Amino acid sequence: MTYKRKKYHYGDTHLRKKWRTKRRTKDLDQIDEDLKEKNVEKLLNQEVDADKPGKAQFYCLHCARYFISDQALNEHFRTKVHKRRMKALELEPYTIEESEKAAGLGSYIAPKKRKIETQKPVTEDCKRSKLEDDEMSDEN
Repeated sequence: MTYKRKKYHYGDTHLRKKWRTKRRTKDLDQIDEDLKEKNVEKLLNQEVDADKPGKAQFYCLHCARYFISDQALNEHFRTKVHKRRMKALELEPYTIEESEKAAGLGSYIAPKKRKIETQKPVTEDCKRSKLEDDEMSDEN
């Protein structure tokens, strides 16, 4: 008797749950919070962190992802994934006030579309100097 190889995790809820949460990214409302002026400066000018890709110097605000180089980040700006995220961020995030208005506690106002632009491409020179300064301090 031959056995067929099991290809999917059907019925293995513990495995399905593990894979569903393994690559979880930030939700749109969390990213909207990151797009506020005070948070943008913090995220784009992070300290050098060896545990993150590209030492945390190449970060896409809209997708909440780190990249290994400025070339990879600039290529990411042209991908479908980034463009879809930009499209999803055009609508204002859903709020508690909006849900109350929809339930009948006030007059409902539909969410407005807003203009979201891709962040400016990163130049290698400014990041390279920051990385070199960090390497020099590590040597001392």
